[in-house]
Amino acid sequence: QVHLAESGGGLVQTGGSLRLSCAASGGTFSAIDMAGYAMGWFRQAPGKEREFVAAISRLGDKIYYADSVKGRFTISRDNAKSTLFLQLNNLKPEDTAVYYCASKRVYYGNYYTQPREYDYWGQGTQVTVSL
Repeated sequence: QVHLAESGGGLVQTGGSLRLSCAASGGTFSAIDMAGYAMGWFRQAPGKEREFVAAISRLGDKIYYADSVKGRFTISRDNAKSTLFLQLNNLKPEDTAVYYCASKRVYYGNYYTQPREYDYWGQGTQVTVSL
């Protein structure tokens, strides 16, 4: 069983920055095993469906962003530390949401953008952007 724990959310003013982290643990999820998982970030605002934010392949060589965050957010990973990151810059009020990380066991180097493609999810961390 894979356990994902997000952290780093908070309240920030428009134009501010945050760095989210997602620590992976549990079962056989060792530093070596994290290289066998594609990872992604999603977010969900009140009354809205969960939406894709960013995805990264198992070795970090393929990355994809939603148009709404491209140029402002940066996804990265440190497989040795079993940690996924999301740097959020130039935040806007419409970025307010609960942010979730997700993992998918893979054997090839693709990224994935659909929630249904992922196997494990964290509990989420709240990001609130004020005017």
